[in-house]
Amino acid sequence: MCGIFGVITSDARNHSPAWIEHAVERLFTLSESRGKEAAGVAALTTDAIRIYKEDTRATEMIRRPRYRGLMRDTLNGHSNGNGSSSRPVAIIGHSRLVTTGGQDEYLNNQPVTAENLVGIHNGIIVNFDELWRRYPTMTRRSDVDSEVILGLTRHFMGEGRPLIEAVQETFRQIRGAASVALLFGDLNQVVLATNNGSLYLGRANGNKSLVFASERYILEMLLRERAIRSEMGDCTIQHVRAGEAYLVELSDASLRPFLLAEPVGTAITAARPGDARKVIEILPEARANDTKRHSSLASGRDEAPKCGEGAPPRNLRRCTRCILPETMPYIAFDESGVCNYCKRYQKLTYHGQDALEQLVAPFRRTDGRPDCLVGISGGRDSCHALHVVKRVLKMNPVAYTYDWGMVTDLARRNISRMCGALGVEHILVSADIAKKRRNIRKNVLAWLRRPDLGMIPLFMAGDKQYFYHANRLKRQLGVPVTMLGENMLERTDFKTGFSKIAPAKVSDDHAYALSVMSKVKILQYYGGQYLRNPAYLNVSLADTFFAYACYYIVKRDFINLYRYIKWDEQEVVSTLRGEYDWELADDTKTTWRIGDGTASFYNYIYQTVAGFCENDTFRSNQIREGIITRDEALARVAEENKPRWKSMRWYCEIIGVDFEQAINTINRIPKIRPMSDLGAGRIAP
Repeated sequence: MCGIFGVITSDARNHSPAWIEHAVERLFTLSESRGKEAAGVAALTTDAIRIYKEDTRATEMIRRPRYRGLMRDTLNGHSNGNGSSSRPVAIIGHSRLVTTGGQDEYLNNQPVTAENLVGIHNGIIVNFDELWRRYPTMTRRSDVDSEVILGLTRHFMGEGRPLIEAVQETFRQIRGAASVALLFGDLNQVVLATNNGSLYLGRANGNKSLVFASERYILEMLLRERAIRSEMGDCTIQHVRAGEAYLVELSDASLRPFLLAEPVGTAITAARPGDARKVIEILPEARANDTKRHSSLASGRDEAPKCGEGAPPRNLRRCTRCILPETMPYIAFDESGVCNYCKRYQKLTYHGQDALEQLVAPFRRTDGRPDCLVGISGGRDSCHALHVVKRVLKMNPVAYTYDWGMVTDLARRNISRMCGALGVEHILVSADIAKKRRNIRKNVLAWLRRPDLGMIPLFMAGDKQYFYHANRLKRQLGVPVTMLGENMLERTDFKTGFSKIAPAKVSDDHAYALSVMSKVKILQYYGGQYLRNPAYLNVSLADTFFAYACYYIVKRDFINLYRYIKWDEQEVVSTLRGEYDWELADDTKTTWRIGDGTASFYNYIYQTVAGFCENDTFRSNQIREGIITRDEALARVAEENKPRWKSMRWYCEIIGVDFEQAINTINRIPKIRPMSDLGAGRIAP
């Protein structure tokens, strides 16, 4: 999920110091899309491994004087009079998306160390706490999951195992996705390894140097530069596939491949005693930083606010067939109490797996290259879709996630479980998360000043660039098709309904297909709200307009798997739980929306003010499909609509909104009257 990269050369005289420094800086810049919350570098030379890292984005860190000093010492510190070293140089870098361990704690950022072993890691180890308990003799210094990889490697080497066997045993122990680069203070080797294929090498024939990165596109962009090609020459890019690893010999930059799943049993010669390197950590300068730090959902308190829970509207009339209440926008009941949503509903038709097989057959590649892009949010439907594409359709997907700051740690861990177990490369596009969260904060605070149910989707505007980046990645990867797992039962027409937009029709490809006039009406509605509430006129406007374009204008060119295979909740959950140990949230019994940090907050608003939320519309569609009974639906929403206090606390803390004040404001909002009395979206005075 982070970006890892590096430059290795057997003799620094192969390249000018300026070339090496430029290559590293370009790799930092190109890898920043994978994580912008922290960055770090480690440089191995004859006498030491020097480390520098900061809790800031890579493009800022590489301008720091201490970073410049490290590069100068690395590249010019052991010269032969001509300004270049005659010994090997290995420089590895990391651009971090924070998962476990906040970036405000220095030791949580990467590179990480264990004795005289230094490493970088992309992915998430989901069983790291268990491994620390299993091997109590290992010394733990940080909260970050990546440290356990280094601890295990050193532990197994301490048992007398050769390096390759130690690495293999480490990967057998961990669960989750891991692509790593390891530097050793006492060995003249570098280890590059991955269990999900998120690792690429670039190397010129006859040139005793190589570069590596988390994505092929990053290396393509680097090697396309004339300044890089002038010294590197024409390079071929090699994919390190899932389960593969390389031992890089620093003496000549040669590559020794090995498989993570097969023991080798060949000892690795250690460096000469005189080559022992010490690890030197260059601490960053102290600086003020008021950016909201990463906060783990696991650390939240699962308790109600002091103001208590808001009481939703009581004694609402509900449809006698489904469970939609009379506060649903544009609802009407006939003499039998059946709503118009039920009467006009048409059951979903599925094209079938045979049709899906025929559709994807022309896209399959037999040369091992990726043949499709699969969107994965960490939720149950997208995770199951990745399982179907890899295990059922037998395709070679690349998984893609857009992290806009509201993807929960639980979702990230489940993504890592899936990609690690399936051996699927994962590309994460990270927004400027601090900026996104500031935008959310401004819009939430503006909304709380003048609550309007039609404006709640503004809280989620920041994630709509998902579609833009999906199209961009498809072009970059050169894959012929994008696949999504969009559940057709998850219709939430009420969100636009409260903006006075009539329900949309279901299309063959996705759940929403607004007309041009409806799209114009949304703009008009939002414009009117902006005039009534100037607090919405803030720095988030540009991002909001871009989100609108991404969602309503950008072409969504993808195959929705759940238009071909029937979505079965029991099968989906049992597959994820049984085959991948998929993790559940501890503040709800539902498996839906648990990877979305925003859902618990906005659903509480809808439930408190209107008496229903997403759960009610979803279960109503299941009733219409004949999947569950009305009584079952009522029982389920009674449980699912309970407030998720822990998640809501995390949401408010992460965006910088006072939790108690926000809930108290929501609880005081007048309850909505039936739509037949007031019209869509209005709140009773």
